[in-house]
Amino acid sequence: MSNLRIRRMRPDEISIAVDWAAAEGWNPGLADAACFSTVDPDGFFIGELDGAPAATISCINYGASFAFLGFYIVRKDVRGCGYGLHIWNAALAHAGARVIGLDGVPAQQQNYKKAGFKLAYANIRFGGMAVAPDGQRDRVIALAEVPLALVSADDATVFPGPRAAFLRAWIGSPGHIGRAIVRDGRLVAWGLMRPCRKGNKIGPLVADDRNAAEALLGALLAGADTGEIFIDIPNLNRDAIALAQDLRLAPVFETARMYTGAIPPLQMERVFGVTTLELG
Repeated sequence: MSNLRIRRMRPDEISIAVDWAAAEGWNPGLADAACFSTVDPDGFFIGELDGAPAATISCINYGASFAFLGFYIVRKDVRGCGYGLHIWNAALAHAGARVIGLDGVPAQQQNYKKAGFKLAYANIRFGGMAVAPDGQRDRVIALAEVPLALVSADDATVFPGPRAAFLRAWIGSPGHIGRAIVRDGRLVAWGLMRPCRKGNKIGPLVADDRNAAEALLGALLAGADTGEIFIDIPNLNRDAIALAQDLRLAPVFETARMYTGAIPPLQMERVFGVTTLELG
């Protein structure tokens, strides 16, 4: 692999990985590249052949114990030459001893298992034309009105690593619509919708129960002319899947959430929508 030059991406080059992900059908958000660069700027890698991009990958370190791998893509005309494994090893080295998570296509599960990853659950992407549900009974506020410390503390119950800087960028990015429900000073539900290459994605969507999730989802959909929406739902949350089905959203594709080791206990029953398959 001596002809493959691997180096860290500059922040302005993360858009290359995002564009490649779009070409693979992952439908990234329009502002994803700018938000992703706030987490771990050293965690994005590019492999070059004769000065041209040939492979990408990211391995984002969240704190001292957790990392998340994404954007693992090799240019189609040079696949099968071993370049993927070379850049894969460089990314894993960046994580060090951290537990690593990823969302991979089911066809690659066996390869990931050989690399030490174990299946935790599946994320199912549902999509379709948006229809705002009725029956909102809670007062919904803008997510930006909720103190970031409160959002981060609640996020820690559903995500394995600290990511306050990312949440700040995610919530504040132009075009992103965030909403929340707060009762007696406690965050009952919160979520965000962002414009993507096709339609809009909702993620995260975190709620104490289906009723709160439905109210929050309705507020998000009412906040913009959404058209087609997409939401990635852990198959562990049967209430979330039932909600998507009742809204006449249909499965689009599925990914496998896998980890190399144990992660802190998470309240997966509150995850009605995954933040992003690229960064967790």
